[in-house]
Amino acid sequence: MDFARKGPLQDPAGLYSAAQELLDDPALKGLPMLMGFTGFADAGHAVEQITAELLRSGEPRTVVEFDVDALLDYRARRPRITFNEDHLEDYTPLRLALYALDDGLGQPYLLLAGPEPDFQWERFARAVVGLVEQLDVRLVLWTHSIPMPVPHTRPLGVTVHGNRPELVEGISRWKPVVSVPAAIGHLLELRLVESGRGVAGFVVHTPHYLAEAEYPGSAVAALEHLGAAASLMLPTDRLREAGRETERQIAEQVSSSEEVRELVEGLEARFDERSADAPRRSLLAAMSGELPDAEVLGAAVEAYLATQEGPLEPGADDDAASPGGPISPSD
Repeated sequence: MDFARKGPLQDPAGLYSAAQELLDDPALKGLPMLMGFTGFADAGHAVEQITAELLRSGEPRTVVEFDVDALLDYRARRPRITFNEDHLEDYTPLRLALYALDDGLGQPYLLLAGPEPDFQWERFARAVVGLVEQLDVRLVLWTHSIPMPVPHTRPLGVTVHGNRPELVEGISRWKPVVSVPAAIGHLLELRLVESGRGVAGFVVHTPHYLAEAEYPGSAVAALEHLGAAASLMLPTDRLREAGRETERQIAEQVSSSEEVRELVEGLEARFDERSADAPRRSLLAAMSGELPDAEVLGAAVEAYLATQEGPLEPGADDDAASPGGPISPSD
């Protein structure tokens, strides 16, 4: 039986409405574009923090607004609303959009951000590739965060992938072959590469015991790499300040629990042993760290992605689960 698609493909432009004056603005042609999607593979809530920080500081102008009714499953990710004593107010709809922003020096760039689509991935990808071509985007950079058996007391590692060797080589020396659940960013990267566009993805390694908490350190690491790769001055000061308070809370929890302290010390020893003689390079001339092998990564990622609605399951893997459960700095 032939299961091939019958009839023409749906027009990808039907998924969004556009501010045509911005799409036609010469000042928005040839810019770098950043991408970040929440709801999946966002350990430490890194992408959520990055998106909020960029939109807060960058004077955003909405270039394109996607039809979230066509792309999202509301029963899986419900919008927020406030019940105020005897009435409802402040309904906050989910939003997936392409914005034009300015960095700290007034340089313009583009940001595609919002919840990851649940439906119509290929159509959404065609829409994004079409917008990239229409705006002649010079470089697409995206980020997400995964849990890793690494300590919070060492520099966070970043794995880079894509078709820009100058951004990948020397940072991602560790090159395993491992199968993981795909995200929309992965599909977009593949389709952008097929269309001949430069693209690179940055994967931040968040300590697995902090994966469910809001961890500013992961957002700062991603912003630093995105900014360096795109030659942009992205905002990190507020997140760094929040990170100092978070580190203080983590230190208190670690010092009060022998079990957690032993976990962190063990991760530190393994990290230092594997990193001792390894040459390092990063876009920021800082340590990026040595990574575990593919089996450890696979176990850590699978454990996290399989429990997006709750904490990592203790015992899923000796390296991938904290014996005392995740640390919650906000507690």
